[in-house]
Amino acid sequence: MNEGRSWDGNWKARMYERVRERGYDSLTAFAEARPTDSLVALARELGEDDIAGVQVLSGLLAEAEQRKQVARFMRGVLVRMLSQSLPDGWPVVMDDTNRFKVAKALGRWFAYTPESHEERAEQVMSALRAAPPPPGWRPLGPDDELLRTLLPDEEV
Repeated sequence: MNEGRSWDGNWKARMYERVRERGYDSLTAFAEARPTDSLVALARELGEDDIAGVQVLSGLLAEAEQRKQVARFMRGVLVRMLSQSLPDGWPVVMDDTNRFKVAKALGRWFAYTPESHEERAEQVMSALRAAPPPPGWRPLGPDDELLRTLLPDEEV
């Protein structure tokens, strides 16, 4: 993939045009139709050679901020990170390999967390370490019951 072309021209207009071509009225709706796909996979679907995962992330965050749904955005990104690192769900045994997989998923998620929500993200990570989800737990979208408990929606 030639990511150099991702930043050519008006990439936001290009990305949103492709979202609309696929029948969605927002990038969020497009992404939520594929809740466990990676950001890179979403970008590839929108433009193999000229949309990057970070652009999709940026667009999703902008829409979330506009709608005051940043917690939902964060849950959605966490679902994607967990799906990539733990495709079979939360580990049964927390050996070194699985500890690394969990740490990788949570670390990547935290890196994508808006600064305004970093404290909440730290609380979520602490809660998951203190009381791990049941073995095999695999959230399939941002409305997962456990995720909504850990990271409730903002009060408007």
